[in-house]
Amino acid sequence: MSTVKSFATDEGDTYYIRHGSENFTIIDCRIADDRDDIIDEIREESSDKEITRFISTHPDDDHIRGLARLDDAIGLLNFYVVKNDTTKPDDTLDFQRYCELRDSDKAFYLEKGCSRRWMNREGEGRGSSGLNILWPELDNPDFKNVLTSVEEGGSPNNLSIILKYALEDGVTMLWLGDLETDFMETIEDEVELPKVDVVFAAHHGRSRMPAAWIEKMDPQIIVIGEAPKEHLEYYDGRDHIRQNTAGDITFENKGGRTDVYVGNRDYEASFLQDEGFGDTTHGYYMGSIDTG
Repeated sequence: MSTVKSFATDEGDTYYIRHGSENFTIIDCRIADDRDDIIDEIREESSDKEITRFISTHPDDDHIRGLARLDDAIGLLNFYVVKNDTTKPDDTLDFQRYCELRDSDKAFYLEKGCSRRWMNREGEGRGSSGLNILWPELDNPDFKNVLTSVEEGGSPNNLSIILKYALEDGVTMLWLGDLETDFMETIEDEVELPKVDVVFAAHHGRSRMPAAWIEKMDPQIIVIGEAPKEHLEYYDGRDHIRQNTAGDITFENKGGRTDVYVGNRDYEASFLQDEGFGDTTHGYYMGSIDTG
C-alpha cells in the first residue's frame, strides 16, 4: 500500500510518495511563502520513515521554489538529480540551494537504468521504493546538446527525467517533468515507455505528449497540472483530472486498486468507479480504478 499526493500550488509541481516500506519520496517542490502547510504535511508524513529522498526532475523555478525552506525544515540528506552545470540569469536563493545540494555528497546522480539501494533495490531489511529512471540516456547526442544549452543559460525543461513508480501488484505512475513536445518526438525511439495507470502530463499539460507516447503508455488517468487554462492540452478522448479545479489530488494505492481523492468537493470524474467511500483525511473521494 502507498499514498501519492499532488499538491495544488497555483503554478508548478510538488508531490510526495509515502511508500509501504521505510521510504518517503518528495518529487519537486513549488512552495510559496504562505504555504507552510505543505512543508508541515511533508514533515509529518515523513516523520516515521527511515529514508527520505528528494527527486528533482529539473531546476526550473516552478519545480524548486521553496527548496531552501524545505531543506531547512526537514534536512534533505538524499538529493536525486541529473548531473548538470545549469546556469541562470536570476540566481535565486532556491537555485543556489539546488546547486549546493546537487554538487554535495548528498547527491545521487540519475540516469536511465540507474540502481540504488532502497530506490529500486532491497537491502538490510528495508524494501525497495519501486522507483526507476527511464530517461536521460547520458550518451544520447540530443541530451548532450541539452546539457550544453543549460550550461549557457538555456531553458532546463528538456533536462527533465522520466520517472516511473510501480507498486508490486498495483499501480504504475509516470512523471515527465517539463519535457517539451519537439524533444519528446526527437527521443521517441530512445525511450522505452511502459503501460501506466496514471501519467502526470509533461509541462503541467502545456506540452502535448506525442500520440505515439500516449499509445504506448495507454494511461487510465492523465493528470493535467496547474497552468493558465488557455495553455493547457486536454487530450480529447482520454480520461483526465485537472488540478486547476480539482485541488490537491491524492491516490491511495492498494494491490489491484487505486482510490482517488481531491480537495474540491464539487469536482467530478464520471469515468472512475464508485466504491462508495465517504470523505476521509485525504479529501473528497471521487472514485477508483483497477490497477496491477
